[in-house]
Amino acid sequence: MSSAASNLSAVFIAVLAATTLMRIWLGLRQVEHVSRHRETVPAAFREVIELAAHQKAADYTVARVRLGLLDVAVSALLVAWFTIGGGLQWAFDLWSGVLHPGGYAHALAFIGTVSAIGFVAGLPFVLWRTFVIEERFGFNKMTPALFVADLLKETLLALLIGAPVLAAVLWLMAHMGSLWWLYVWLFWLGFNLLVLLIYPSFIAPLFNKFSPLSDDSLRQRVEALLARCGFRASGLFVMDGSKRSAHGNAYFTGFGAAKRIVFFDTLLAKLSALEIEAVLAHELGHYKHHHVWQRLGAMGLASLAFLALLGYLIERPWFFHGLGMTSEGTASALVLFMIAIPVFVFPLSPLMSGWSRKHEFQADAYAARQTRREDLVTALVKLYRDNASTLTPDPLYSAFRDSHPPAAARIAHLQAAATQPAALVAHA
Repeated sequence: MSSAASNLSAVFIAVLAATTLMRIWLGLRQVEHVSRHRETVPAAFREVIELAAHQKAADYTVARVRLGLLDVAVSALLVAWFTIGGGLQWAFDLWSGVLHPGGYAHALAFIGTVSAIGFVAGLPFVLWRTFVIEERFGFNKMTPALFVADLLKETLLALLIGAPVLAAVLWLMAHMGSLWWLYVWLFWLGFNLLVLLIYPSFIAPLFNKFSPLSDDSLRQRVEALLARCGFRASGLFVMDGSKRSAHGNAYFTGFGAAKRIVFFDTLLAKLSALEIEAVLAHELGHYKHHHVWQRLGAMGLASLAFLALLGYLIERPWFFHGLGMTSEGTASALVLFMIAIPVFVFPLSPLMSGWSRKHEFQADAYAARQTRREDLVTALVKLYRDNASTLTPDPLYSAFRDSHPPAAARIAHLQAAATQPAALVAHA
Protein backbone atom coordinates (compact mmCIF):
# COMPACT_ATOMS: atom_id res chain seq x y z
CA MET A 1 0.00 0.00 0.00
CA SER A 2 1.37 3.43 -0.97
CA SER A 3 2.00 6.14 1.60
CA ALA A 4 -0.92 8.16 0.21
CA ALA A 5 -3.26 5.17 0.66
CA SER A 6 -1.93 4.56 4.18
CA ASN A 7 -2.47 8.21 5.05
CA LEU A 8 -6.03 8.10 3.74
CA SER A 9 -6.73 4.97 5.79
CA ALA A 10 -5.40 6.61 8.94
CA VAL A 11 -7.33 9.83 8.37
CA PHE A 12 -10.55 7.97 7.56
CA ILE A 13 -10.33 5.81 10.68
CA ALA A 14 -9.60 8.85 12.83
CA VAL A 15 -12.47 10.91 11.38
CA LEU A 16 -14.90 7.97 11.56
CA ALA A 17 -14.00 7.39 15.22
CA ALA A 18 -14.22 11.11 16.04
CA THR A 19 -17.58 11.65 14.37
CA THR A 20 -19.02 8.48 15.90
CA LEU A 21 -17.90 9.49 19.39
CA MET A 22 -19.23 12.99 18.78
CA ARG A 23 -22.64 11.68 17.74
CA ILE A 24 -22.79 9.36 20.75
CA TRP A 25 -21.73 12.16 23.09
CA LEU A 26 -24.41 14.46 21.67
CA GLY A 27 -27.02 11.73 22.11
CA LEU A 28 -25.99 11.15 25.73
CA ARG A 29 -26.23 14.90 26.34
CA GLN A 30 -29.76 14.87 24.92
CA VAL A 31 -30.80 11.95 27.13
CA GLU A 32 -29.35 13.56 30.24
CA HIS A 33 -30.79 17.01 29.52
CA VAL A 34 -34.28 15.80 28.68
CA SER A 35 -34.36 13.43 31.66
CA ARG A 36 -33.20 16.16 34.04
CA HIS A 37 -36.08 18.43 32.97
CA ARG A 38 -38.69 15.67 32.90
CA GLU A 39 -40.43 16.61 36.14
CA THR A 40 -41.11 20.26 35.36
CA VAL A 41 -43.01 21.78 32.46
CA PRO A 42 -41.20 24.91 31.18
CA ALA A 43 -42.80 28.07 32.53
CA ALA A 44 -43.94 29.26 29.10
CA PHE A 45 -46.04 26.10 28.65
CA ARG A 46 -47.39 25.37 32.13
CA GLU A 47 -50.86 26.69 31.35
CA VAL A 48 -51.25 24.70 28.13
CA ILE A 49 -49.18 21.51 28.55
CA GLU A 50 -49.95 19.07 31.34
CA LEU A 51 -47.12 17.43 33.26
CA ALA A 52 -48.18 13.98 32.00
CA ALA A 53 -47.88 15.11 28.37
CA HIS A 54 -44.49 16.70 29.08
CA GLN A 55 -43.25 13.50 30.68
CA LYS A 56 -44.53 11.42 27.78
CA ALA A 57 -42.58 13.62 25.37
CA ALA A 58 -39.46 13.27 27.51
CA ASP A 59 -39.76 9.48 27.70
CA TYR A 60 -40.49 9.24 23.96
CA THR A 61 -37.48 11.39 23.12
CA VAL A 62 -35.17 9.42 25.40
CA ALA A 63 -36.34 6.09 23.97
CA ARG A 64 -35.74 7.22 20.40
CA VAL A 65 -32.33 8.73 21.16
CA ARG A 66 -31.15 5.62 23.02
CA LEU A 67 -32.12 3.46 20.06
CA GLY A 68 -30.37 5.98 17.84
CA LEU A 69 -27.15 5.61 19.85
CA LEU A 70 -27.08 1.89 19.12
CA ASP A 71 -27.86 2.62 15.48
CA VAL A 72 -24.92 5.04 15.33
CA ALA A 73 -22.54 2.43 16.73
CA VAL A 74 -23.72 -0.32 14.39
CA SER A 75 -23.61 2.02 11.38
CA ALA A 76 -20.03 3.03 12.21
CA LEU A 77 -18.98 -0.62 12.48
CA LEU A 78 -20.67 -1.36 9.16
CA VAL A 79 -18.87 1.56 7.46
CA ALA A 80 -15.56 0.36 8.92
CA TRP A 81 -16.20 -3.18 7.69
CA PHE A 82 -17.26 -2.03 4.23
CA THR A 83 -14.09 0.05 3.81
CA ILE A 84 -11.04 -0.80 5.92
CA GLY A 85 -12.42 -4.26 6.67
CA GLY A 86 -12.71 -5.18 3.00
CA GLY A 87 -16.48 -5.66 2.91
CA LEU A 88 -16.90 -3.78 -0.36
CA GLN A 89 -14.17 -5.81 -2.01
CA TRP A 90 -15.87 -8.98 -0.80
CA ALA A 91 -19.19 -7.83 -2.30
CA PHE A 92 -17.38 -6.99 -5.55
CA ASP A 93 -15.67 -10.39 -5.72
CA LEU A 94 -18.90 -12.19 -4.83
CA TRP A 95 -20.26 -11.56 -8.33
CA SER A 96 -16.99 -11.73 -10.26
CA GLY A 97 -17.30 -15.46 -10.76
CA VAL A 98 -20.66 -15.29 -12.52
CA LEU A 99 -20.72 -11.79 -14.04
CA HIS A 100 -18.06 -9.93 -15.96
CA PRO A 101 -16.34 -7.36 -13.70
CA GLY A 102 -16.71 -3.95 -15.25
CA GLY A 103 -20.00 -4.80 -16.93
CA TYR A 104 -23.27 -3.13 -16.02
CA ALA A 105 -24.83 -6.34 -14.66
CA HIS A 106 -21.88 -6.85 -12.33
CA ALA A 107 -21.95 -3.20 -11.23
CA LEU A 108 -25.66 -3.29 -10.47
CA ALA A 109 -25.35 -6.60 -8.62
CA PHE A 110 -22.43 -5.23 -6.60
CA ILE A 111 -24.25 -2.02 -5.66
CA GLY A 112 -27.44 -3.96 -4.96
CA THR A 113 -25.58 -6.29 -2.61
CA VAL A 114 -24.08 -3.39 -0.67
CA SER A 115 -27.50 -1.73 -0.45
CA ALA A 116 -29.10 -4.97 0.73
CA ILE A 117 -26.49 -5.44 3.46
CA GLY A 118 -27.04 -1.88 4.66
CA PHE A 119 -30.81 -2.40 4.63
CA VAL A 120 -30.61 -5.65 6.61
CA ALA A 121 -28.30 -4.03 9.17
CA GLY A 122 -30.75 -1.16 9.66
CA LEU A 123 -33.95 -3.21 9.57
CA PRO A 124 -33.95 -4.20 13.28
CA PHE A 125 -33.83 -0.52 14.24
CA VAL A 126 -36.71 0.35 11.91
CA LEU A 127 -38.78 -2.52 13.31
CA TRP A 128 -38.01 -1.64 16.93
CA ARG A 129 -38.73 2.05 16.35
CA THR A 130 -42.02 1.29 14.60
CA PHE A 131 -43.45 -1.66 16.48
CA VAL A 132 -41.97 -1.07 19.95
CA ILE A 133 -41.29 2.63 20.58
CA GLU A 134 -44.03 4.12 18.37
CA GLU A 135 -46.42 1.43 19.59
CA ARG A 136 -45.59 2.01 23.26
CA PHE A 137 -46.33 5.71 23.00
CA GLY A 138 -49.52 5.30 21.00
CA PHE A 139 -48.30 6.56 17.61
CA ASN A 140 -47.94 3.43 15.53
CA LYS A 141 -50.84 2.44 13.28
CA MET A 142 -48.72 0.32 10.98
CA THR A 143 -49.55 -3.37 10.77
CA PRO A 144 -46.93 -6.01 9.90
CA ALA A 145 -48.82 -6.68 6.66
CA LEU A 146 -48.73 -3.00 5.69
CA PHE A 147 -45.04 -2.81 6.60
CA VAL A 148 -44.26 -5.72 4.29
CA ALA A 149 -46.45 -4.26 1.53
CA ASP A 150 -44.62 -0.92 1.77
CA LEU A 151 -41.29 -2.73 1.67
CA LEU A 152 -42.25 -4.66 -1.45
CA LYS A 153 -43.44 -1.49 -3.20
CA GLU A 154 -40.24 0.36 -2.29
CA THR A 155 -38.14 -2.53 -3.57
CA LEU A 156 -40.09 -2.66 -6.82
CA LEU A 157 -39.67 1.09 -7.32
CA ALA A 158 -35.95 0.77 -6.65
CA LEU A 159 -35.70 -1.90 -9.33
CA LEU A 160 -37.91 -0.17 -11.88
CA ILE A 161 -36.57 3.37 -11.37
CA GLY A 162 -33.38 3.17 -9.37
CA ALA A 163 -31.64 0.50 -11.43
CA PRO A 164 -32.06 2.26 -14.82
CA VAL A 165 -31.01 5.60 -13.29
CA LEU A 166 -27.94 3.99 -11.75
CA ALA A 167 -27.09 2.29 -15.04
CA ALA A 168 -27.37 5.66 -16.81
CA VAL A 169 -25.02 7.25 -14.27
CA LEU A 170 -22.47 4.46 -14.72
CA TRP A 171 -22.72 4.81 -18.52
CA LEU A 172 -22.06 8.55 -18.30
CA MET A 173 -19.11 7.95 -15.98
CA ALA A 174 -17.61 5.51 -18.48
CA HIS A 175 -18.28 7.35 -21.76
CA MET A 176 -18.23 11.11 -21.13
CA GLY A 177 -14.51 11.55 -20.67
CA SER A 178 -12.85 13.59 -17.94
CA LEU A 179 -15.91 15.81 -17.55
CA TRP A 180 -18.27 12.90 -16.89
CA TRP A 181 -19.09 14.39 -13.47
CA LEU A 182 -20.66 17.45 -15.14
CA TYR A 183 -22.87 15.29 -17.36
CA VAL A 184 -23.88 13.14 -14.38
CA TRP A 185 -24.76 16.28 -12.45
CA LEU A 186 -26.96 17.60 -15.26
CA PHE A 187 -28.65 14.20 -15.56
CA TRP A 188 -29.18 14.05 -11.79
CA LEU A 189 -30.73 17.54 -11.74
CA GLY A 190 -33.11 16.61 -14.52
CA PHE A 191 -34.09 13.38 -12.81
CA ASN A 192 -34.83 15.13 -9.52
CA LEU A 193 -37.00 17.73 -11.25
CA LEU A 194 -38.86 14.92 -12.99
CA VAL A 195 -39.46 13.20 -9.65
CA LEU A 196 -40.83 16.43 -8.20
CA LEU A 197 -43.25 16.60 -11.11
CA ILE A 198 -44.49 13.01 -11.09
CA TYR A 199 -44.28 12.16 -7.38
CA PRO A 200 -47.65 13.68 -6.32
CA SER A 201 -49.67 11.98 -9.06
CA PHE A 202 -47.91 8.67 -9.64
CA ILE A 203 -45.68 7.66 -6.71
CA ALA A 204 -47.32 8.98 -3.54
CA PRO A 205 -50.70 7.32 -4.36
CA LEU A 206 -48.95 3.94 -4.32
CA PHE A 207 -48.56 4.30 -0.55
CA ASN A 208 -51.44 6.52 0.57
CA LYS A 209 -54.97 7.42 -0.41
CA PHE A 210 -55.50 11.09 -1.34
CA SER A 211 -59.05 12.41 -1.21
CA PRO A 212 -60.25 15.91 -2.11
CA LEU A 213 -60.82 18.09 0.95
CA SER A 214 -64.53 17.60 1.64
CA ASP A 215 -65.04 20.16 4.42
CA ASP A 216 -66.62 23.04 2.48
CA SER A 217 -66.07 25.64 5.19
CA LEU A 218 -62.40 24.72 5.59
CA ARG A 219 -61.90 24.54 1.83
CA GLN A 220 -63.30 28.06 1.39
CA ARG A 221 -61.05 29.33 4.17
CA VAL A 222 -58.01 27.68 2.61
CA GLU A 223 -58.85 28.97 -0.87
CA ALA A 224 -59.18 32.51 0.51
CA LEU A 225 -55.75 32.14 2.12
CA LEU A 226 -54.25 30.89 -1.15
CA ALA A 227 -55.74 33.87 -2.98
CA ARG A 228 -54.24 36.30 -0.44
CA CYS A 229 -50.86 34.62 -0.78
CA GLY A 230 -50.94 34.39 -4.57
CA PHE A 231 -50.48 30.61 -4.48
CA ARG A 232 -52.05 28.42 -7.13
CA ALA A 233 -52.59 24.74 -6.38
CA SER A 234 -53.95 21.93 -8.54
CA GLY A 235 -55.99 20.63 -5.62
CA LEU A 236 -56.53 20.35 -1.87
CA PHE A 237 -56.19 16.80 -0.61
CA VAL A 238 -56.46 14.81 2.61
CA MET A 239 -53.99 11.95 3.05
CA ASP A 240 -54.78 8.91 5.15
CA GLY A 241 -51.70 9.31 7.32
CA SER A 242 -53.55 7.62 10.16
CA LYS A 243 -53.08 4.23 8.47
CA ARG A 244 -49.41 4.35 9.53
CA SER A 245 -49.02 6.89 12.33
CA ALA A 246 -50.87 9.18 14.72
CA HIS A 247 -48.46 12.03 13.97
CA GLY A 248 -49.96 14.93 12.03
CA ASN A 249 -48.62 17.29 9.39
CA ALA A 250 -49.39 19.29 6.25
CA TYR A 251 -47.29 20.03 3.18
CA PHE A 252 -47.37 21.09 -0.43
CA THR A 253 -45.63 19.12 -3.12
CA GLY A 254 -44.82 19.33 -6.81
CA PHE A 255 -44.13 22.50 -8.76
CA GLY A 256 -45.70 24.53 -11.53
CA ALA A 257 -49.19 23.38 -12.43
CA ALA A 258 -48.68 20.17 -10.45
CA LYS A 259 -48.51 21.83 -7.03
CA ARG A 260 -50.94 20.34 -4.56
CA ILE A 261 -51.63 20.90 -0.87
CA VAL A 262 -51.92 17.86 1.35
CA PHE A 263 -53.31 17.62 4.88
CA PHE A 264 -52.81 14.55 7.04
CA ASP A 265 -56.18 13.34 8.29
CA THR A 266 -54.62 13.25 11.77
CA LEU A 267 -53.90 16.97 11.54
CA LEU A 268 -57.47 17.81 10.58
CA ALA A 269 -58.72 15.80 13.55
CA LYS A 270 -56.57 17.66 16.08
CA LEU A 271 -56.64 21.32 15.03
CA SER A 272 -59.38 23.89 14.59
CA ALA A 273 -60.04 25.49 11.21
CA LEU A 274 -58.19 28.67 12.24
CA GLU A 275 -55.21 26.64 13.42
CA ILE A 276 -55.14 24.60 10.22
CA GLU A 277 -55.18 27.83 8.24
CA ALA A 278 -52.20 29.09 10.29
CA VAL A 279 -50.24 25.86 9.76
CA LEU A 280 -50.87 26.03 6.01
CA ALA A 281 -49.82 29.69 6.00
CA HIS A 282 -46.52 28.57 7.51
CA GLU A 283 -46.02 26.10 4.65
CA LEU A 284 -46.89 28.84 2.17
CA GLY A 285 -44.26 30.98 3.88
CA HIS A 286 -41.65 28.49 2.73
CA TYR A 287 -42.98 28.89 -0.80
CA LYS A 288 -43.07 32.69 -0.65
CA HIS A 289 -39.50 32.88 0.68
CA HIS A 290 -38.36 30.41 -2.01
CA HIS A 291 -36.98 28.08 0.64
CA VAL A 292 -37.60 24.95 -1.44
CA TRP A 293 -35.69 26.34 -4.40
CA GLN A 294 -32.93 27.63 -2.12
CA ARG A 295 -32.48 24.17 -0.65
CA LEU A 296 -32.61 22.55 -4.07
CA GLY A 297 -30.02 25.07 -5.24
CA ALA A 298 -27.76 24.35 -2.27
CA MET A 299 -28.12 20.62 -2.82
CA GLY A 300 -27.38 21.10 -6.50
CA LEU A 301 -24.18 23.05 -5.82
CA ALA A 302 -23.10 20.58 -3.17
CA SER A 303 -23.72 17.61 -5.49
CA LEU A 304 -21.74 19.38 -8.24
CA ALA A 305 -18.82 19.91 -5.86
CA PHE A 306 -18.95 16.30 -4.64
CA LEU A 307 -19.13 14.90 -8.17
CA ALA A 308 -16.19 17.06 -9.22
CA LEU A 309 -14.26 15.74 -6.21
CA LEU A 310 -15.15 12.18 -7.20
CA GLY A 311 -13.98 12.98 -10.73
CA TYR A 312 -10.59 13.76 -9.22
CA LEU A 313 -10.47 10.80 -6.82
CA ILE A 314 -11.52 8.17 -9.36
CA GLU A 315 -8.17 8.64 -11.14
CA ARG A 316 -6.18 8.09 -7.92
CA PRO A 317 -5.42 4.46 -6.97
CA TRP A 318 -4.74 5.52 -3.37
CA PHE A 319 -8.43 6.47 -3.04
CA PHE A 320 -9.46 2.86 -3.63
CA HIS A 321 -6.61 1.17 -1.79
CA GLY A 322 -6.83 3.51 1.19
CA LEU A 323 -10.48 2.60 1.67
CA GLY A 324 -10.07 -1.14 1.37
CA MET A 325 -10.63 -1.87 -2.32
CA THR A 326 -8.20 -3.31 -4.82
CA SER A 327 -10.72 -3.31 -7.69
CA GLU A 328 -10.83 0.11 -9.30
CA GLY A 329 -13.61 1.35 -11.53
CA THR A 330 -16.72 3.48 -11.77
CA ALA A 331 -19.00 1.35 -9.59
CA SER A 332 -16.32 0.91 -6.92
CA ALA A 333 -15.60 4.63 -6.86
CA LEU A 334 -19.26 5.55 -6.65
CA VAL A 335 -19.98 3.21 -3.74
CA LEU A 336 -16.80 4.13 -1.85
CA PHE A 337 -17.59 7.81 -2.18
CA MET A 338 -21.22 7.45 -1.08
CA ILE A 339 -20.12 5.54 2.03
CA ALA A 340 -17.14 7.73 2.94
CA ILE A 341 -18.38 11.26 2.29
CA PRO A 342 -20.99 11.38 5.12
CA VAL A 343 -18.20 10.69 7.60
CA PHE A 344 -16.40 13.87 6.55
CA VAL A 345 -19.40 16.22 6.23
CA PHE A 346 -20.93 15.56 9.66
CA PRO A 347 -19.18 18.62 11.20
CA LEU A 348 -21.18 20.78 8.78
CA SER A 349 -24.47 19.65 10.36
CA PRO A 350 -24.91 22.77 12.54
CA LEU A 351 -24.64 24.99 9.46
CA MET A 352 -27.39 23.16 7.59
CA SER A 353 -29.57 22.83 10.69
CA GLY A 354 -29.13 26.52 11.49
CA TRP A 355 -30.08 27.49 7.95
CA SER A 356 -33.18 25.29 8.16
CA ARG A 357 -34.21 26.80 11.51
CA LYS A 358 -33.83 30.29 10.03
CA HIS A 359 -36.25 29.26 7.30
CA GLU A 360 -38.72 28.04 9.92
CA PHE A 361 -38.62 31.39 11.71
CA GLN A 362 -39.21 33.19 8.41
CA ALA A 363 -42.14 30.92 7.55
CA ASP A 364 -43.62 31.50 11.02
CA ALA A 365 -43.32 35.26 10.57
CA TYR A 366 -45.05 35.04 7.19
CA ALA A 367 -47.87 32.95 8.66
CA ALA A 368 -48.31 35.45 11.47
CA ARG A 369 -48.84 38.19 8.89
CA GLN A 370 -51.37 36.19 6.86
CA THR A 371 -53.33 34.67 9.77
CA ARG A 372 -53.76 35.33 13.46
CA ARG A 373 -50.51 34.92 15.36
CA GLU A 374 -52.41 33.40 18.29
CA ASP A 375 -53.77 30.60 16.08
CA LEU A 376 -50.29 29.67 14.93
CA VAL A 377 -49.04 29.60 18.53
CA THR A 378 -51.87 27.35 19.73
CA ALA A 379 -51.44 25.11 16.67
CA LEU A 380 -47.72 24.72 17.38
CA VAL A 381 -48.37 23.94 21.04
CA LYS A 382 -50.87 21.25 20.07
CA LEU A 383 -48.51 19.76 17.48
CA TYR A 384 -45.59 19.66 19.91
CA ARG A 385 -47.87 18.09 22.54
CA ASP A 386 -49.65 15.59 20.31
CA ASN A 387 -46.47 14.55 18.51
CA ALA A 388 -44.64 14.20 21.86
CA SER A 389 -41.87 16.58 20.81
CA THR A 390 -39.72 17.46 23.78
CA LEU A 391 -39.93 21.03 25.06
CA THR A 392 -36.47 20.80 26.63
CA PRO A 393 -33.90 19.59 24.07
CA ASP A 394 -30.20 19.90 24.80
CA PRO A 395 -29.06 23.08 22.98
CA LEU A 396 -25.93 21.54 21.46
CA TYR A 397 -27.72 18.37 20.35
CA SER A 398 -30.46 20.52 18.85
CA ALA A 399 -27.90 22.63 16.98
CA PHE A 400 -26.57 19.52 15.26
CA ARG A 401 -29.72 17.50 14.75
CA ASP A 402 -32.88 19.63 14.70
CA SER A 403 -34.09 21.20 11.47
CA HIS A 404 -36.83 23.04 13.42
CA PRO A 405 -36.26 25.48 16.30
CA PRO A 406 -37.08 24.25 19.82
CA ALA A 407 -40.67 24.95 20.82
CA ALA A 408 -39.77 27.57 23.42
CA ALA A 409 -37.58 29.54 20.99
CA ARG A 410 -40.11 29.32 18.20
CA ILE A 411 -43.06 30.55 20.23
CA ALA A 412 -40.99 33.20 22.00
CA HIS A 413 -39.92 34.47 18.58
CA LEU A 414 -43.55 34.75 17.49
CA GLN A 415 -44.58 36.50 20.68
CA ALA A 416 -41.64 38.90 20.53
CA ALA A 417 -42.49 39.79 16.93
CA ALA A 418 -45.98 40.78 18.08
CA THR A 419 -44.50 43.57 20.18
CA GLN A 420 -42.29 44.96 17.41
CA PRO A 421 -43.31 47.96 15.27
CA ALA A 422 -45.09 46.96 12.07
CA ALA A 423 -42.18 48.10 9.89
CA LEU A 424 -39.82 45.74 11.71
CA VAL A 425 -42.25 42.81 11.69
CA ALA A 426 -42.71 43.17 7.94
CA HIS A 427 -39.00 42.44 7.43
CA ALA A 428 -38.74 39.62 9.99
